[in-house]
Amino acid sequence: MLGWQPGEVRAVPIATLGERYRRYRLPDAEAEAAMTQSLARYGQMAPIVVCWRADRPEVIDGFKRLLAARVVPALPVLHARLLAADERAAKAAIYGLNAAGRQTRELEEAWIVSALVREDGLSGPEVAELLGRHKSWVCRRLALVERLVDEARALLSVGLLTPTAARALVQLPAGNQQEVLACARREGLNTTELRGVVELLRAASGRPQMEYVLSRPREALTQQAHASGGRSHDPRLSVAGNRVARQLSGLLEGLTRMESWLRQRGRVELTASDGCLLAERFARLGGDAGTVAALASELYEELRLR
Repeated sequence: MLGWQPGEVRAVPIATLGERYRRYRLPDAEAEAAMTQSLARYGQMAPIVVCWRADRPEVIDGFKRLLAARVVPALPVLHARLLAADERAAKAAIYGLNAAGRQTRELEEAWIVSALVREDGLSGPEVAELLGRHKSWVCRRLALVERLVDEARALLSVGLLTPTAARALVQLPAGNQQEVLACARREGLNTTELRGVVELLRAASGRPQMEYVLSRPREALTQQAHASGGRSHDPRLSVAGNRVARQLSGLLEGLTRMESWLRQRGRVELTASDGCLLAERFARLGGDAGTVAALASELYEELRLR
């Protein structure tokens, strides 16, 4: 519209509003129905936000109001505030405007992060700076799009898979993710149980052990819990084998927790004084972990050849 200045609110015919950015938002039928009732009863309470693209206003914030207005005969126009924004700023605004009210869902955040990286060419740290988040947050959101299998993404988008479960699944290869989802459906696993199955699969020494976990997940989880308590749990193992299994369970559990902390929060939680006191311990962890990894690989090859 001629002379429309950024920040200015104007009445815009509904038919002229574009929805190219709607792909970054999940549908919410319940919220859309509530918005329709509100518009019909009270009218438009707040302007939608648009940016100018290809000679038309594109909605950035206000998709539910737009959908509702289309079924309310008395609302042929919507009041809209113009935002001056390029593609990167428009996506950041979608995130920021919704985070200020109802928090965006993790899959919506992941779509925005993926678009900023893959379509707009930003690096992870640049996306983190643009959205005001830590780079580990960006990595986790990107993983939901790029490392989560299609079936899991579909379940996540309709609320049948929790973000916590999705974050656990992305630690596995695609084929194993499908197996865990099939196992979860068959056994009716909750989120905590699904996460436990993922941890057991990551710690599994070979395919037979993985198949045991997938075929009898709750039994495997119970045995793992018993092992953490110091009790022998696998009758197939000797006394020495069970002792090593307990040591491995404790070690792997500790490594999983440390990996999760490093990936999800890392140094951002530490103060400067913490860093001075812990630096040498992390150096030792890196060295000792490397030595143990090399020895473990040698033993694995030896056991495999047997």
